[in-house]
Amino acid sequence: MARNTTVSTSTPIGLRLAGGAQGFNWLPVFVAEELGLFAKHGIAIEYKRFGSVDKATSAVLEGEADLAITPPEGAVADFVKGGELRIVAANAVRLPMSIVARPEIGSLADLKGKNIGTSSLTEGTAIYTQIVLASQGLRYPGDYQFVLAGIHTKRWEALQLGEIDCAPQPAPWNFLAEDQGYKLIGEVNEFIPEIVFTAIIGRSSWLQANRELVIRFIKALIEAHAITNDPTRQDITLPIFQRITTPESPTLANRGLEYMRDMGMWPDKLAVPENALHTTVDLMISAKLLDEARRGEALKVFDASYLSATA
Repeated sequence: MARNTTVSTSTPIGLRLAGGAQGFNWLPVFVAEELGLFAKHGIAIEYKRFGSVDKATSAVLEGEADLAITPPEGAVADFVKGGELRIVAANAVRLPMSIVARPEIGSLADLKGKNIGTSSLTEGTAIYTQIVLASQGLRYPGDYQFVLAGIHTKRWEALQLGEIDCAPQPAPWNFLAEDQGYKLIGEVNEFIPEIVFTAIIGRSSWLQANRELVIRFIKALIEAHAITNDPTRQDITLPIFQRITTPESPTLANRGLEYMRDMGMWPDKLAVPENALHTTVDLMISAKLLDEARRGEALKVFDASYLSATA
């Protein structure tokens, strides 16, 4: 595969980029890496995988990483406490996942009293699941239990072992589970159509000291998002997506990629839609992770100046 030949002649600057799983939603990142877009903008990425979204957020807060691509709830919570975390761009603004249940469970209502796998109790999957199950009058805690089963691959293992009864699973793992007899009993996107699913977050002091580097990083990803969203570039994106999701099944990979791209998961120019950010904050309030009185303050976690500088 041809790489971008317009590469910076200066020595690339290192950037430590954290994530939990660094899986499907990182497709534009790996497109940028493979096509030499980071190198073109004078950046050398050091990938730091922490295995959970909480740990990725903490890594940025504690200085173990410079930036993270991760659910933004941890950054919002830190910000309203007077902390340094900020959102500078969006990575994904749709939730491409299904509630996957054991074969004997036929509906969302059947989850009363069941064990539900999640990767965190305060970010991402736990919040989405609570909203979906609330549509059936099921409340947490009380009507079901969360089990910290880990990222989506670990949740799939736990589901097969019978350690949990269901879990929110992204594409194409939802389709993999369906092919093996598990039930898709709810589409998260139907209940939460737009949200800041994952964002680029950083510490304000580091962001200010490295402003030009952050802008170059965002510019590289803007190019990668455009390629990722272009169906005519699937010769580039599909092999990468298959490698990071289901190496053994090009059919599942193709199904998952089209599912995500068609729903508009990767935002053009890494934009943070106002409605999506409001939804993130509203869901934190619904999950009792944020005081409603702090709503207006929480929305200020997004520093738009970095995206504005790429225009």
